[in-house]
Amino acid sequence: MSEQEPMKNEDIFSKVMRAGRRTYFFDVRSTKADDYYLTITESKKFTNDDGSFFYRKHKIYLYKEDFENFKEALEETTNYIIDKKGEEVISDRHQKDFTKPSEDNSMSYEEATPSSSATAFTNVNFDDI
Repeated sequence: MSEQEPMKNEDIFSKVMRAGRRTYFFDVRSTKADDYYLTITESKKFTNDDGSFFYRKHKIYLYKEDFENFKEALEETTNYIIDKKGEEVISDRHQKDFTKPSEDNSMSYEEATPSSSATAFTNVNFDDI
């Protein structure tokens, strides 16, 4: 294997999307057969009583044969929500001190992941799939 050829299961392409206490990681990885698949990880920050914090993660593996159906289902369900409830986040109205996160809020990779042994993650636009 050459130096430039990625190792199997290494991230090939990554995107991150920050959303308040949640961060979503979209990572392209390689199978043993050298095909690509997508992992989507939600990482949510929690605070312990002593002020320390930890992250809870949930991961979805999405393979190419499911991309079109996934994309259609995501689009249909998100359109349904917007059509029925609009784009305003209703819970935001009830939080006196709520401020929407700005685009330039920068969270380092170390802040977004609980351990240094994890690999870096970043954001994907579903239109790119």
